[in-house]
Amino acid sequence: MKKTLSNSLRLFMAMFAMLTLSQVANAEGWNQEVYNGIISRIKAPTFNAKYYNIKDFGASPEATAAKNQKAINKAIATCSKKGGGHVIVSDGLYMTGAITLKSNVNLVVEKGATLRFAFDRDLYPNVETRWEGLNIINYQPCIYAVDAENIGLTGKGIIDGYGSNERWWYMKGNLHHGYHEGVDEWQGKDAVGNRADLLKMADNRVPTNQRIFGKGKGLRPQLVNFVRCQNAIIEGVELRDSPFWVIHPLFVRNLIVRGVTIYNDGPNGDGCDPESCEDVLIEDCTFHTGDDCIALKSGRNADGLAANTPCKNVIIRGCKMADGHGGVVIGSEISGGCDNIFAENCEMDSPNLDRVLRIKTNTCRGGINQNIFMRNIKVGECKEAVMRINLMYEPAEIAERGHIPTVRNVYMENVTCQKSQYAVRINGLEDEDQIYNINIKNCEFNNLSKAPVERTGKSHDINFENVKFGW
Repeated sequence: MKKTLSNSLRLFMAMFAMLTLSQVANAEGWNQEVYNGIISRIKAPTFNAKYYNIKDFGASPEATAAKNQKAINKAIATCSKKGGGHVIVSDGLYMTGAITLKSNVNLVVEKGATLRFAFDRDLYPNVETRWEGLNIINYQPCIYAVDAENIGLTGKGIIDGYGSNERWWYMKGNLHHGYHEGVDEWQGKDAVGNRADLLKMADNRVPTNQRIFGKGKGLRPQLVNFVRCQNAIIEGVELRDSPFWVIHPLFVRNLIVRGVTIYNDGPNGDGCDPESCEDVLIEDCTFHTGDDCIALKSGRNADGLAANTPCKNVIIRGCKMADGHGGVVIGSEISGGCDNIFAENCEMDSPNLDRVLRIKTNTCRGGINQNIFMRNIKVGECKEAVMRINLMYEPAEIAERGHIPTVRNVYMENVTCQKSQYAVRINGLEDEDQIYNINIKNCEFNNLSKAPVERTGKSHDINFENVKFGW
């Protein structure tokens, strides 16, 4: 493409350059002191040198899912009761139902072993969790822990949620575009639980113990869900085809997700979604997802506002992102806000990766999202924009709820992208100026097909320094 500019685009760029020069003085940068403090606090749990093979409790590749489920849960309970250690899933493919991790237990799925979660809803009893940021009694996630400490999910094996258009995914009940198994599109069957019912319950302040879904009207379970846990590690495993979100830590403190491979093209197939968590390290992971790769959350609407617990002190580094709606994402269930989010030294590249840094929320959510840092990111191609900040996400839901969100103190430095539609898109509110101190420095955005920057609604102090645009 010839790099020539129309007169209108030249005028835009001239005005844009003037805006840049007038605002650079407000910019700050990467906060290494806060980063170092977070790293110093995050410690991997340790486990006793005791080993319990699930085969010794009756598990077998030939056994039914129900029998394996009973054996694995017995092995975990025994290990925890005796002071903790390692529960081993050795070579073979084991069908199972929902598993419950307990304190001081490391569930090790060894190389050559696969845990596959059967599509039999009798094997997923109701438990308390959240579903898209809303409190719920629903199907137990495939691997679940609640109020536990010192827990692990490690090894070089495979954890298979067994999701497909015929199992679990059809429960979304609408059109889905996939990128593997030859799936182009499908029309699901809206025959089970409806998210709208849960939203209505939350709006009407129905107590959580009365929001009973599960069998007959359930919403799809997560693959891994740790709730109110401390000192946890997920390392080395490959996670495939989750029914819903893949890794969902909820109110977890001191968490490491390291060296994990996630391949999940299903609807709402987010890779790793820490919600209202504190002191989190996500490093050296690979993501190929049907939704956001990493999405930081803190509750949705009334439930998130009531809990008022931000997702904070999160470090993301050395990860690779392919398909997904966003690489590093804040929201949209972010009513408790977020603080001190760091992403560095990552690689992203796919025509099906929509955005690199995405912040999405609306006036149902509220919350303050601040101190978000990104540096040293290499992007081959993304579909839409390298940075996208949107306070008008899901506009049909808003209906003038009046919980005004804020996005401030965002720093992007040394990010290169070889192809996208936009470099930066910012969609503020029409009446409230709540996006400010957004800083882009030492970045290069090439082969832009639409515009360097698009801004709608209100925002201010949008700062650019040494930024190159190419067409």
